[in-house]
Amino acid sequence: MAAVSSLSFPAIGQTSGDRKLNVPSARYLASNFEGFRFRTSLLYQSVGLRASTTASPSVFYCMSTATDTPTVSETKSSFLKAYKRPIPSVYNTVLQELIVQQHLMRYKKTYRYDAVFALGFVTVYDQLMEGYPSDEDRDAIFQAYINALKEDPQQYRADAQKLEEWARAQTSSSLVEFSSRDGEVEAILKDIAERAGSKGSFSYSRFFAIGLFRLLELANATEPTVLEKLCAALNIDKRSVDRDLDVYRNLLSKLVQAKELLKEYIDREKKKREERSESPKANEAVKKCLGEYQYLSQ
Repeated sequence: MAAVSSLSFPAIGQTSGDRKLNVPSARYLASNFEGFRFRTSLLYQSVGLRASTTASPSVFYCMSTATDTPTVSETKSSFLKAYKRPIPSVYNTVLQELIVQQHLMRYKKTYRYDAVFALGFVTVYDQLMEGYPSDEDRDAIFQAYINALKEDPQQYRADAQKLEEWARAQTSSSLVEFSSRDGEVEAILKDIAERAGSKGSFSYSRFFAIGLFRLLELANATEPTVLEKLCAALNIDKRSVDRDLDVYRNLLSKLVQAKELLKEYIDREKKKREERSESPKANEAVKKCLGEYQYLSQ
């Protein structure tokens, strides 16, 4: 993979003349994240840590001060220092765009980490990195990415898994009726609904919308009205969710096409290497046969 790691995606597209497919470049894929941008105005407030009064003790609100807020370049630098191996450009271009956007979101005044947001990001990351050459490297990149944002990668994974397991046990009706039941995940959703309803302590994001979509997907809640009811129960604007999910679906389509061509390129190069290694063996076999023929002809 050393040769592939430094290969730009446009070059891959040029080597695939046998397929007439309008495949986007890595740079164009990153531009699709324009819909994922967050407002760039950063407002800061004093450091604080308080537990929700309605949620379980595991729900925390973390805030940063202006004095300990890193710049975008510092966050990117932290990521690159933590993971120093080259990343194929079809993945790296989108990752770099994502980390810039998430940095701006992370240090907004109203930002609060929550499990639905974590599920959304983990879903996006796993979709983006699906098919990455090394599982170990994929996990290491995830660790470096979240640590660069000064958050806990283990918490992201644990919370995402917790919500996934919970959603698989739900139905369309039980999913939207979380407020009438007790439980750890129910408490998380109640806390989100309370903060979103207050219009001051909740920061909506595209990752949150994708987290909601993932909950519906795992619960097999395919009816269009379920999303509307869930948004209403959480005090979230459904129009924003619909818009962001459209951007997400479009991005996934572009990524699938891009990674198909990357796989084709890798397979083709592997086949060429195998053919080159087989060629000397074939020549030796021919020489041996000719030698035996000449010997028998004497």
